[in-house]
Amino acid sequence: MEQTKKLNMTSMSEKTNSNTTTKKEEPAWEHKVAMKVSGVSIAVNLLLSLFKLLAGILAHSGAMISDAIHSASDVGSTFVVIVGVNLSSKKSDKEHQYGHERLECVSSILLAGLLMVTGVGIGISGIQKIIDGTSGKNLMVPGMLALVAAVVSLVVKEWMFWYTRAAAKKINSGALMADAWHHRSDALSSIGAFIGILGARMGYPILDPVASVVICIFIAKAAIDIFRDAIDKMVDHSCDEKTVEEMREVILEVEGVQRIDVLRTRLFGSKIYVDIEIAADDEMTLKEAHTIAEKVHRSIEKKFEEVKHCMVHVNPVSEEWGKKQGKK
Repeated sequence: MEQTKKLNMTSMSEKTNSNTTTKKEEPAWEHKVAMKVSGVSIAVNLLLSLFKLLAGILAHSGAMISDAIHSASDVGSTFVVIVGVNLSSKKSDKEHQYGHERLECVSSILLAGLLMVTGVGIGISGIQKIIDGTSGKNLMVPGMLALVAAVVSLVVKEWMFWYTRAAAKKINSGALMADAWHHRSDALSSIGAFIGILGARMGYPILDPVASVVICIFIAKAAIDIFRDAIDKMVDHSCDEKTVEEMREVILEVEGVQRIDVLRTRLFGSKIYVDIEIAADDEMTLKEAHTIAEKVHRSIEKKFEEVKHCMVHVNPVSEEWGKKQGKK
């Protein structure tokens, strides 16, 4: 009788595993939102970068020209986002049975690289002008147009940051969030450009190239943050502690769950994969245990929309079984 009971429990666990592992299809609306935001971003950045470039040339401001280059790089980064989102939203196939979400991480890494190259180039140019200024060469004082362009850029790029960030959070897109921070770094660089241009017009022309160096630092910081976030998502980094604790609360609220033996999470691109082992009454039938597992599964996916793949395994709650399996 005891042997039969153990066999029933083993079968129950296997049945639960096979029936509670599912994959959600990528909603079409997420792709549409990403494409819409990317289209707006490209149009705005093209117009803004052209305006700032002309203002920088006409007003003789190196800081504004640097800022224009930064805005132009945003156009390239947005094209990377479009490619990344399109590839990552492809449905699972025979060769990629868990989907293509990690390709969005690849696009984020490319974005970080583009951002870093842009920042370093701006920094080198600024340092060269500082050296020229300290060696006795005359630095041109920027015109009023450059100052106006800096204010316009700050307002537009800050709006683009909040607009893109809201969309990125809505569809949980790492690549789109990276693009949002690209906009924020541009807004910060516009502040640096404004201060530098204003200082130069007040009699301190050296502040214009100094502003370019400050812009470089902001851009480099944004690039490093984007790179680190993308790497975390590519190496199966676990969810943050707050999310894990919220999952524990949801699981324990399900009737019939007596304890949680294992709760593992991993980031898979913009999605989350969850592996759960719960303990239930030894005397339960296979059908009853399966019902509990299904409730846990559905509760997790309902509470956490970013969960794409959730597997629930049911163990007997008896202490003897737990000790043999090494459970606590």
